Amino acid sequence: MMSTQDLKVPKFASESEEAEWWDANPDFALAALERAQAEGSLGSGSVVARRAAKVAVNNGVLNLDADDFTLASELAKRKGIEREAYLRDLVHAALVKEAEALNQTSATRP
Repeated sequence: MMSTQDLKVPKFASESEEAEWWDANPDFALAALERAQAEGSLGSGSVVARRAAKVAVNNGVLNLDADDFTLASELAKRKGIEREAYLRDLVHAALVKEAEALNQTSATRP
């Protein structure tokens, strides 16, 4: 795996020049993301959300919209917990609430 310390993104004269550079250096973005994660400087945003969504889908966990992943990340950070734990708690609470509502509804029907 390449290191982002070994490679710097140059200034580009044109969009086509930039596209050629990214085509020639496909592992750069992944290396930068992994480095930021290891340093604890990984923030939230569309790239982070898309990667998180891809990881979740690949793990067969949950397929959420990238905006929902971003929002969940922000809310979890405010609560001081990991996003996965926050989502797990949120889904559990919603399922329990829904089950109770359905049980109460079916109990009151003739």
